[in-house]
Amino acid sequence: MAQVMIDVAGTELSADDRALLAHPDVNGLILFTRNFQSPEQLQSLCHEARQVAQKPLLIAVDHEGGRVQRFRDGFSAIPPMASIAQRFTDPVEQAQAGRELGWLMAMEVQAVGIDISFAPVLDINACSDVIGDRAFADNAQDVTRLAAEFIAGMHEAGMAATGKHFPGHGSVQADSHIAIPVDERDKATIFATDIPPFRVLAKKLQGVMPAHVIYPELDDKPAGFSSYWLQQVLRTQLGFDGMIFSDDLSMQGATVAGTMKARADAALNAGCDMILVCNDRAAASALLSEPLAATGSHSATRFQRMLMSGTRPNLAELQRTPRWQRAQQYLAD
Repeated sequence: MAQVMIDVAGTELSADDRALLAHPDVNGLILFTRNFQSPEQLQSLCHEARQVAQKPLLIAVDHEGGRVQRFRDGFSAIPPMASIAQRFTDPVEQAQAGRELGWLMAMEVQAVGIDISFAPVLDINACSDVIGDRAFADNAQDVTRLAAEFIAGMHEAGMAATGKHFPGHGSVQADSHIAIPVDERDKATIFATDIPPFRVLAKKLQGVMPAHVIYPELDDKPAGFSSYWLQQVLRTQLGFDGMIFSDDLSMQGATVAGTMKARADAALNAGCDMILVCNDRAAASALLSEPLAATGSHSATRFQRMLMSGTRPNLAELQRTPRWQRAQQYLAD
């Protein structure tokens, strides 16, 4: 069967939410700020969603820090990743900050029952309207160095890491949420500038999310619909064997593939293990009423690696631990 990640509208599950979560192709749920009222409510929502699904359900969120942090009240204010190198000049202190922030983010998200945050961002901060200070730095060496520490912190918390947006969204200005970005650079430039963090960190990542960006010098399809990018480069050349998540197929950058069904099949056939269909319930419902391209046994194995194992302290318990208290020093002033 296919693997689809959907969203829900509010802080409680509707009858329609319940029906879709029980669908055999739905194996994931992504949460947004609109789903958050309090940590206790969020924990209850996650628990209810898993009960309704009656199967393993991967619950995710975009909780990177800075302007992309879905939950605020009761959670630490994780700073944007660019602030690490800006605030700390000593490389040792930068590394410590990266690791502690990765751990803190992961532990707090898991404390309410969420398996993963789609992090870290491995893009280079060059000219993008949507990346900016979400990136660790404006060069591959520093992005790789600091992201490796952030990933290590996530792993110490027991969270799988997902690198995004492969092969790099930071060097094209347009925002793929509202436009169809086209990166006109040649292969040598892209591979020298944007690919290195993904190449170096491929074995440390359990997930990768490709960009809705077209790189016409290499393929006429956005990376998330391209077997060249996903199979030839990511799988074969970089040796990545984790989960490939499509970016949200409702984004403007995905519309080049056609209807929602065409987008879903294109992403799955190109090599995505799980597709995201968010902020368009009608499209998600229509999509799940039709047969989708199936993912194989490797996708099921990759999926299992993304799930949180064991139990975690709740937020109140976590905040009493010495490491949580120590990590607070790395938050923004």
